[in-house]
Amino acid sequence: MADAPPRPRLFARLWSDYLRPWRWQMALAFVVLLIEGSTLALLAWMLEPLFDRVFVAGEAAAIWWVGGAIFGLFTLRAITSVVSKTLLTSVSLRSATRMQVDLLARILSLDARFFQDNPPGALIERVQGDTLAVQGIWQVMLMGIGRDVIALVWLLGVALMIDPLWTAAALIGAPLLLLPTLAIQRYIRRKTAAVRVQSGERATRLDEVFHGINTVKLNRMEGYQTARFQRIVNGIVNGQVKMAFGQSFIPALIDLVTGLGFFLVLVLGGREIIAGERTVGEFMSFFTAMSLTFQPLRRLGALAGTWQTAAASLERIYEFLDLRPMVTAPRQPAALPAGTTVEFADVRLSYGSAEVLRGLSLIAQGGARTAIVGPSGAGKSTLFHLLTRLVDPQGGQITLGGVPIRDLDPAALRGLIAVVSQDAWLFDETLRENLTMGQGDIPDARLRAALEAANAAEFVDRLPLGLDTPVGPRGSALSGGQRQRVAIARAILRDAPVLLLDEATSALDSASERLVTDALDRLSQGRTTLVIAHRLATVQGADRIVVMDGGRVVDQGSHAELLARGGLYAELCRLQFAEG
Repeated sequence: MADAPPRPRLFARLWSDYLRPWRWQMALAFVVLLIEGSTLALLAWMLEPLFDRVFVAGEAAAIWWVGGAIFGLFTLRAITSVVSKTLLTSVSLRSATRMQVDLLARILSLDARFFQDNPPGALIERVQGDTLAVQGIWQVMLMGIGRDVIALVWLLGVALMIDPLWTAAALIGAPLLLLPTLAIQRYIRRKTAAVRVQSGERATRLDEVFHGINTVKLNRMEGYQTARFQRIVNGIVNGQVKMAFGQSFIPALIDLVTGLGFFLVLVLGGREIIAGERTVGEFMSFFTAMSLTFQPLRRLGALAGTWQTAAASLERIYEFLDLRPMVTAPRQPAALPAGTTVEFADVRLSYGSAEVLRGLSLIAQGGARTAIVGPSGAGKSTLFHLLTRLVDPQGGQITLGGVPIRDLDPAALRGLIAVVSQDAWLFDETLRENLTMGQGDIPDARLRAALEAANAAEFVDRLPLGLDTPVGPRGSALSGGQRQRVAIARAILRDAPVLLLDEATSALDSASERLVTDALDRLSQGRTTLVIAHRLATVQGADRIVVMDGGRVVDQGSHAELLARGGLYAELCRLQFAEG
């Protein structure tokens, strides 16, 4: 994986990448929030005439205009609250959805090695959990900046107009919040990052348990797996409790500072009212203004912790968004080759310190059937990964029809190759969708011909909905042989000139193997076919057999030639046929 480039500040990237398209909608919401925030200060200001002119002076006429003004303020606040929340929720959901799509697109573009290092559960947590963790952050921040800050400013303005000394007394403890706030922010960020990692572990554990449910049950691992899961979720709970402590700590400090301020104001204001220097209306207006600052202050205090929580997830999201695949298309891709001869010339590949291929060279003639055999760990499946450019070698060259595959666009290269493997992967969709694989509308007649060629038409006709029958998670509604024949029909529909067969019949019973083998023989006709097989009886009729061991070719030839030479192939045959 490529190193992630230096990143500007997180919020700047967030704005540039995901919020800018909605800037006018956000601007309208911001204006509405300003209006909503101003209503609190106006409400506090209206309490002075309410007390002095209505309650104390007894002016009956003032009841109507003062009451009407207060009612109008509440009505305006209700309308602006609905409008702002609707607008911001729309922005929040749409931008978070776009982030999820971008993150999935980036992950899908990365190399095969990336998926070896990152289990599916952890990737699901990144795409789903981390994006949900930041989904509402801009809504909360806009409300904080627009509604709460303006409310705080106007409320303090009302308080200052009434008495600057009272205001200073109310805010005397505010500077004490600075250092604890900075410390708590760092604490929350650390705990959030740890919880996000543990959430990925939880998703990975669930993914592995549910996909391996038969293994769990057959080995009586229910208690063991439950205990492992319990340890993971306990760690998440402990982390979330500590996060909640950190997020609630700053509002709690604000409560203490506010309580101290109210106490001092009561001492100062009470004496002045008793002495007749201030009116009850002035004090109630000031007291209400300062009381109404309580909730905005609490929300703004919590905003720091909320941002730190989201920032930890944002860092994880951008960590993946900044990755770049190592396997890329050349700036000027070469034209597709006319021939289909495959050649590996002195190919070397290592995963870390583990050397997988060590100067491997072989040729698979166009239109011929080439079998690749050897003990486990010889590097056979790695050849297919290299030929399809799921990974690139560190040395040597691979050509198709005489054209280096590095000079071809990876998507165009893969369009020339069809793969049928031991694990015939089917998605939890209909049989039709698993056959077409995004190729668009394929006529039923062509689908039928592919199913018949794959010996699959008979069982498809027995399905309740035919081609529109859901196959279940990982094709669980079908047998192993049926899944394999669907995969062969899928390869037939691709009509690719190069065919890769990776242990395509190794996990089947005898009856299914005969059907699948017959379908594969028809599929292989006229195509350059490379076959990986442990069961040597299935490759004796290959045009050429390549024997691999330790990441290199150690022998090659026909079945008879290899037996006559008495090397590794002859030893493998002796062991297998003796066991048979």
